[in-house]
Amino acid sequence: MTHSKIGKTRIIFVDDEPDILSGLRRMLRGQRNKWEMKFAESGEEALGLLSKERFDVIISDMRMPGMDGAQLLAEVMNTYPNIVRIVLSGHSDREMIYKSVGAAHQYLAKPCGPELLIRTVERACALRSLLVSKSLQELVSRLHTLPSLPSLFMEINDVLQSKNGSLSMVGEIISKDAGMTAKILQLVNSAFFGFYSEVTSPSQAVTLLGLDTVRALITSVHVFSELKEKKIGDIAVEDFWNHFFIVGSFSREIMKLESADAKLIDMASMAGMLHDIGKIILFTNLKEKYEEAMAIAKKQGVCLNDVERRIFHSSHSQVGAYLLGLWGIPDDIIEAVFFHHDPGNSPEREFGLVTTLHVANALVAEQAPSYTMGKLSQIDYRHIETIGKLDRINVWKEKLLELLEKNRK
Repeated sequence: MTHSKIGKTRIIFVDDEPDILSGLRRMLRGQRNKWEMKFAESGEEALGLLSKERFDVIISDMRMPGMDGAQLLAEVMNTYPNIVRIVLSGHSDREMIYKSVGAAHQYLAKPCGPELLIRTVERACALRSLLVSKSLQELVSRLHTLPSLPSLFMEINDVLQSKNGSLSMVGEIISKDAGMTAKILQLVNSAFFGFYSEVTSPSQAVTLLGLDTVRALITSVHVFSELKEKKIGDIAVEDFWNHFFIVGSFSREIMKLESADAKLIDMASMAGMLHDIGKIILFTNLKEKYEEAMAIAKKQGVCLNDVERRIFHSSHSQVGAYLLGLWGIPDDIIEAVFFHHDPGNSPEREFGLVTTLHVANALVAEQAPSYTMGKLSQIDYRHIETIGKLDRINVWKEKLLELLEKNRK
């Protein structure tokens, strides 16, 4: 197999229209010093190139004769899981997009300007540096969905099939589930749907997508994977998922106390609901190893994050951030998830999403320790002092106690 030239990103473009490929060649001529590009007019030709040479990224049209884009990307996912897979399609048939949801990392709509295309490719490739372990890169790339509670799946189905079902009802159900939230936001924030601003809440996403689209999305990607186990380690699954919801709600409340920016408030909620998805990935795919890590953390009284790095050479924060990045979740949320255990190492130097999520997670661990795996997450007081918010910690604690009381009721 031919290896790529050092320092260059190798990309293969696939489209059955020669004029489209010629246009891409012209548009991206200025990238030749950074990218090594190949062009294929069919899925079969692309697979032939992939069998002989190594590529970092594949960018494919969807509707092609013979092997379509969904089939091609599914084959690439199974055979070459490290390759970043991007859809570039001008077709309005959304059914084709639904078919590719599990196999594609990003979605771009034709016509696509060079700036957006370059930014999307560079961002997807840069995210690889978040993971040190090659085996975990492969693991994350193979995932179709995040597991979700079967009871939530049934609840959404009931609402979708009901004559009286409403978008707000579906949005409320989805907001409680990290797996569905991530996939819905991935799709609604893709360029294919043409929304001009980022959608950061499930309710907003469902309103824009509509019930029929949500139904098609659920059917296509089987977002909900039933968890056979009732416990993750020695923690009840319900407690695990409640932690997502509580941290998401508390992150939202902290941001509301510090900012009137509605978008930031919604993003704080999303960051909270998605912050521990790396744990789900590690548990569902490496169950025995992850249970071992949890047991070590609990027995030795050390942070689970530290044990994860020892065993997997990456933490759940890194794994979760990597996956969210490939799915096209907004950068600010990815950054918050990545640094939620060590905000002092983040680029954030004033109050923002990183601090919000860090404080929310640490205070919830302190007040609801039945969820905690190993040593409690603790507030980085030096970081809080650096951003000038030490005097707000007690205010945030009072708000959390209020939330927990509401949750008990």
